[in-house]
Amino acid sequence: MQNTSKEYDAVVSSCRSLFIKKMSDYGSAWRILRLPSLTDQIFIKAQRIRQLQENAVRKVDEGEKSEFIGIINYSIMALIQLELGVVENPDLTTEEATDLYDKHIGITKQLMEDKNHDYGEAWRDMRISSLTDLIIQKLLRVKQIEDNKGKTLVSEGIDANYQDMINYAVFAMIHMN
Repeated sequence: MQNTSKEYDAVVSSCRSLFIKKMSDYGSAWRILRLPSLTDQIFIKAQRIRQLQENAVRKVDEGEKSEFIGIINYSIMALIQLELGVVENPDLTTEEATDLYDKHIGITKQLMEDKNHDYGEAWRDMRISSLTDLIIQKLLRVKQIEDNKGKTLVSEGIDANYQDMINYAVFAMIHMN
């Protein structure tokens, strides 16, 4: 599992780097997005990955990797929105947003390490297409929870689903490397 931690950190480092660069370009304009909008952005990326995996012909020269990065970064944004709430105007500096990014990826990595211990790194034997399907399943669950105004009877909340999507996307990117 030592290797998994290093591989995880390498994937997250590239995602974090892109997040910081986009913060420099666009600021925190994403702070105005409501959770369903972020969920839909993640859904679009996951559906595109699935289409790329199923179609032999690609008309846009971008692969799965950039879409998995998008899933990770949009999921972190969603976790930040869950914590801070939606605002009318961008309100975070790059440093503040990066600190929140680091906080939520740290919590998510710890969840991965705990589950990875209990499941014995079963994800290593999974196909990238299965990880994609699990992300889509989590997205459908999140959409249902959102439709239920955030209430669940026995299921984990939206935050746990976003964290699982991050971890599945990281695992897919580790497989791709």
